[in-house]
Amino acid sequence: MASSRVIFNLTLPFPSDAPPIPSTCHSLSLSHSPLFTTPKIVCSSVRRRTCGAVYSHMTMEEKPLSENRMLVYVPPHPLIKHWVSVLRNEQTPCPIFRNAMAELGRLLMYEASRDWLPTVSGEIQSPMAVASVEFIDPREPVAVIPILRAGLALAEHASSILPATKTYHLGIRRDEETLQPTIYLNKLPEKFPEGSKVFVVDPMLATGGTIVAALSLLKDRGVGNKHIKVISAVSAPPALQKLSEQFPGLHVYTGIIDPEVNEKGFIIPGLGDAGDRSYGTDT
Repeated sequence: MASSRVIFNLTLPFPSDAPPIPSTCHSLSLSHSPLFTTPKIVCSSVRRRTCGAVYSHMTMEEKPLSENRMLVYVPPHPLIKHWVSVLRNEQTPCPIFRNAMAELGRLLMYEASRDWLPTVSGEIQSPMAVASVEFIDPREPVAVIPILRAGLALAEHASSILPATKTYHLGIRRDEETLQPTIYLNKLPEKFPEGSKVFVVDPMLATGGTIVAALSLLKDRGVGNKHIKVISAVSAPPALQKLSEQFPGLHVYTGIIDPEVNEKGFIIPGLGDAGDRSYGTDT
């Protein structure tokens, strides 16, 4: 069955009195080009209504995706919506919040690893007969890079779904006044092997400063945009716009896209400070 794509242009920042727009379920792609003043989002989905304050122009058409577009995927699985809802609730206690973050990360990494993992084929003897089989190639582990602190919770179940992984910790602190990122821990190797596949796990893509700093470090270490997949619980347009401008070909997998970021750099409605709520702190 042929699928249709809803194409609309975003005007950023979002006006406060704009009407709601159709949201996405499957995939979105943001492209940045000198020909466009705003990013274009292409989504494959059955449309539904949501409260997103944004002016839009929509057409239904089939259009091939450019390899240089940044793609943003919002998987439609009901469990993803469930765990996002648990995370949003201000009454969710710390242990349940952290578990919800871990479960959401597991689902997003499952979706992100589809058609991406290297495999080896062969034959084995089953209890009944010889069977042709296919395994994930353990010689090419996926690099998982959680951005501390909250990235640890979102990446907690990575090893339970990925047969071979290497974990590199990256600590980035955001100044609450300037909203600028500061790197305080860097366990990345000086150079990644050619062709390395990398998951960068950052629960909140808000202003985009932290994720841009992280991906810049990977670029300096030889990892191309098309070999990186970003895993995020909640994303917002300012961060996605920065990523689309600076990292063409990148793939982002997120539980939901919220409409705005406030003056303090928090996503609205968002889920609060993911690190504090994951570990029961307020610093």
